Amino acid sequence: MSLRNLLIPAVSAFCFASCHSGSGKQSAAKKANSIVQKTAERKILILDPEALNILDSSAAIEVIARGFKWTEGPLFISKGNYLLFSDVPANKIYKWQEGKDTSVFLDHSGTPGPILDPKEPGSNGLVLNSRGELVLCQQGERRIAKMTSPLSDPKPLFVSLAAKYQGKRFNSPNDAVYHPNGDLYFTDPPYGFSKGIQDPAKQLPFQGVYCLKPDGSVLLVTDELPYPNGIALSPDGKYLFISNSDDNNKIWMKYELDKNGLIKGKQVFYHAAAFDGKSSGNPDGMKMSKNGYLFASGPEGIWIFNPSGKVIAKILTGELTSNCAFTPDEKELYMTCDHLVMRCRLKG
Repeated sequence: MSLRNLLIPAVSAFCFASCHSGSGKQSAAKKANSIVQKTAERKILILDPEALNILDSSAAIEVIARGFKWTEGPLFISKGNYLLFSDVPANKIYKWQEGKDTSVFLDHSGTPGPILDPKEPGSNGLVLNSRGELVLCQQGERRIAKMTSPLSDPKPLFVSLAAKYQGKRFNSPNDAVYHPNGDLYFTDPPYGFSKGIQDPAKQLPFQGVYCLKPDGSVLLVTDELPYPNGIALSPDGKYLFISNSDDNNKIWMKYELDKNGLIKGKQVFYHAAAFDGKSSGNPDGMKMSKNGYLFASGPEGIWIFNPSGKVIAKILTGELTSNCAFTPDEKELYMTCDHLVMRCRLKG
């Protein structure tokens, strides 16, 4: 039998976080029906046999933590074997570790408070620099910042790495990725503003993608996308991938970089035009595997692209899915999905 469009149901393991904040209003029957429905929606869709090289068709999609407002920016810390992720509206970073309760890792992660704009004041994308220090996309402070305390003793103490372009404040830095040469690429959509693109606090006339150089200078990579969001680099660092979270133009772009880290060529990597409008979600955060497979948040869950841009599989989460992260051995994929965090085991 052909593997195309083969649906493999995945079992959901519900591991409740210590911060669980369920409504408590549903009846037991309604809760049970909800769990059954979500379990049915969570499945692995194999679109090409190539996907079986990296994805186990019998893998479970586990819910490992729940009860948040909007999860984002997952980052697996190998020294300690734990996951960090942002709850953007709550202005917190949480820590999840196997066999332990989920806990607050860092309060006031995006702005020291008080919160003046309650939409999305917290941190979003999280990355480590070459020295193992935590670098954050701070939507509330509208900047890229570094936490000055060590991961072993986190405190809301930061130094700004970049806050302006040509004297004007960024919108709300969203996601970031380090190039092997030390350049930091990041996206700057308007999602931190209550009124979006039309917000009066917005200083830049566009939504940019930038390159922060090790010397602190900031270069504009592109301003052509209305909603630049997720960002990733090819394993060789020659190509930059950016998602456009636009309801009217759901695309992933691929940019060829020159020796200065700027664009010398571009193409649409994939256009999600085949949807009939019933599939919720937009292209969002993404991660590139070591062997060149792109795991990208999109409508319905995580889309898996091979290096040529073919969609070979999808991990259907049943939730709006914002981002994902690998363990260092790439045998586990963590996914931030609305108020949940999920995990799916890979072949690595």
